Amino acid sequence: MQIKGATALVSGANRGLGRAFAQALLQAGAAKVYAGARDPSRVTDPGVIPVALDITDPNAVIATARECSDVTLLINNAGVMWMSPFIAAPSMEAARDEMMTNYFGTLYMCRAFSPVLGANGGGALVNMLSVVSWFTHPMNGSYCASKAAERALTDGLRLELAEQGTLVVGVYASFIETDMAAVLDVPKTSADAIARSAIEGVANKQYEVFADARSAEIKAALARDADAFYAGLARKS
Repeated sequence: MQIKGATALVSGANRGLGRAFAQALLQAGAAKVYAGARDPSRVTDPGVIPVALDITDPNAVIATARECSDVTLLINNAGVMWMSPFIAAPSMEAARDEMMTNYFGTLYMCRAFSPVLGANGGGALVNMLSVVSWFTHPMNGSYCASKAAERALTDGLRLELAEQGTLVVGVYASFIETDMAAVLDVPKTSADAIARSAIEGVANKQYEVFADARSAEIKAALARDADAFYAGLARKS
C-alpha cells in the first residue's frame, strides 16, 4: 500500500507504540493522521489530529468511523495487558478486560471501519499482535488468549475483505519499550523501530510483519519443533 498521501487512524495513539506509529506515518508521507485516544487532550504531538476513541464502546467506535470517513489505513494498536495467569489470578476481571479490549474492541473497530476502507478504494487494515499470539506463557495466560483470538480475527478478516481489496496485515513483536512492558526486566525494542518496521511491511503488502528479531525467531522455533519450544518454556517458568 502507498503510505504517502494516505489518511490513517491509529488507536491508542496518545503514548507508547501508538504515538510512535502516528509519528512514523507522518514521516513516511501520510497526508493525515488521526490519533485516537480515550482522552484526546493527551494527544499533543504536532501534525496529528486528536480523536476521542474508546474501542470498547461500540457506539463510540461507530461515531468515530463516521467522523473519520476518509480513512484509507487503519492501525489497531490499542490494547491492555494485566500479567494475569488463568488459575492463580484472584478473579477473572483481568481476563475479561483483556478480551474486551484486545479482541472485541479490535473487532468493533474492524466492523466499523471495513466499509470505510472499502468505500475509499480498499486501503489497509493493520492489527498490532504479539509473539504470544502463537503460544501461551503461564504468567500471562489471559493476555495470550486475547492476542490469539485477535490473530484468528486478523486471519479471518484477510479472507473476508479480500473482495473489496483491503490489505489485512498482522504485525508481530516481542518486548517493546513502552509502559506496558516496563515491569519486565528483559531486552526490548524501541517503539519507533517497531512502528517503522510495521509501516514498511504495509508498504510492501506483507500479510505478516515480524517487527523484531525475536518474533521471527519464535515463529521459526515453533515451526521447527513445537514440543522442544514448549519444553524450554516450561523449564523457564
